[in-house]
Order: sequence, then C-alpha cells, then structure tokens
Amino acid sequence: MNRTSLRYLFALIAILGVAFWLWPVTAESVAVSEISKQTHIHGIAVDSRDPSRIYLATHHGFFVVGPDGMATRVSETEDDFMGFTPHPTDSSLLYASGHPVAGGALGIITSADGGRTWRQIAKGVNGPVDFHQMDVSLADPRVIYGVYGGLQVSRDGGHTWRRAGQLPDGLIDLATSAKDVNTLYAATKGGLFISKDGGRSWRPAYFFKRAVTMVQSASDGVIYAFVYGSGLLRTTEPGLDWSLVSDGFGDSYFLHLAVDPAAATKLYAINNKGSVLASTDGGRTWAAFRTR
Repeated sequence: MNRTSLRYLFALIAILGVAFWLWPVTAESVAVSEISKQTHIHGIAVDSRDPSRIYLATHHGFFVVGPDGMATRVSETEDDFMGFTPHPTDSSLLYASGHPVAGGALGIITSADGGRTWRQIAKGVNGPVDFHQMDVSLADPRVIYGVYGGLQVSRDGGHTWRRAGQLPDGLIDLATSAKDVNTLYAATKGGLFISKDGGRSWRPAYFFKRAVTMVQSASDGVIYAFVYGSGLLRTTEPGLDWSLVSDGFGDSYFLHLAVDPAAATKLYAINNKGSVLASTDGGRTWAAFRTR
C-alpha cells in the first residue's frame, strides 16, 4: 500500500468518528449484527462475571450483548464512551473516558454497576481529558495509562495523574503488559513499538514498518496485534517472537479485540466495518458474532 492510500485509510477512520456525532440512535436494544448501522463501537470486553455477556463501548452509550445476540444500552446516558477498559481483577469496576452527549470531555470515569451509572474520578492533566486510548495495567491495576497531549499515568487507581512521556507518531492503540508494570505497547501508523520504561522511550517491537491497527494484551502474557496487510499476530511475553495467527482479511482490519478471561481461545473483535466477530480457536478462524 502506498503512502497516499495509507493516509486515506486512516483519514476515513477519523471521518467516521465525526460523522457518528450526528447519527441518531433509534433503539436502546438492537441485534448485534445491526449495531454498526446505529452507532460506532469504540471498545469491546468480556464480562468476567458472566462470559456470556459482551461489553460494547459506543459513540451513543454503553451496551451489553447477551446470549440472545441482542445489544442493549444499559448506560443511563448516550455519552460517547472511549478509552474503555475493565479492571483486570475487580469484575465490578469499569473505566472509560470520552465525551458527554452535549459536548466537552468526560475526564476519567468509572462504573461499579455494570455500566449503568458512571462518575468522574479525575480530570487528568490539563483536563478534563478525553482519553481515546487508555489501559489499566494487568501487572498492577493501580497503574493506568491514558493518552491526552502525550502519555499520562496514574498510580493510584485513576485518582491522580501526571505526564509520563511522549508517544510514537501516528498512535492508534495502546496496551499494557501482563508481566511488567512499566512495559507498554503502541500500535501506530508506522509500526508496532514497545516501551520498557513507562513510556519515556520507545523502540520497534516488530520488524515490519506497516500500520498496526490494534494491540491487545491478555492476562496470561499473550499479546495480539493486527498488522495491516499481514493479519493477526501474537507473541507471549517477555519475548517478541511474533507468529501469524490468521490472515486473509482482504480490505478489513481489526480496531479492537477482547479475550475471554475464562477461556483464552475465545476472542472477539471489532473490524473497520463495524462488524462484531468471534473466534473459538484462538483467532485462527473468525465468523460474525452469533447467538450462543
């Protein structure tokens, strides 16, 4: 892919985000296969208390997908939920950032009731921030990283924040390590990068300098990354010995990925077309999400 095409690719992502500000949500419950027609999905996770339920953080509220395949908005507001990430060990606690429906920024918000109500716990540095990328450390959940005017970090569960460092150009996604609280991964338009010092310095984590559209870590130390033009890759920390899990995605690519904490071979993904996909074999094969 040439440079002009790559610029067009990521400009399209930005345009879609703006367009969905004006997109009307016509129902609070919709088949998950249809949800991309109503809103834009910014994050996905598996409910660790009940793995038959999938969380979707969207441009028009917070949804839960049940075993019947219906996505139901559970949040009391239709705020734009971004930077969504669940607490890795406390199943009752969810984190997010983003934008109120009336405009502005939410700062850092949490929910303790499955996403129904949310409260701001901090504004962040020069906030209120609107973290588009945020991740709770799997190695130490008191540590949270977020991106707003550079990399920010909290070491007390999101209540106080400070600047942590800069980021590689063209950042798309951010993930923490399950093994080391100071290790981070950055998916960018120019490749995949790793920091071993909490974001103060970065070096390439994969030899191809292709666009990496998402990176996601799992509690068992597995790291997934989607390399545009290659496919879904994985490695196991602490090494960076990447292997191809699956390819053949054509012009689609993953933007978000979730691993079932109760069954590591069950994965869920959101692609650039808004489809919710599922895999039961560790990511080797994928199909549209169906009722289970």
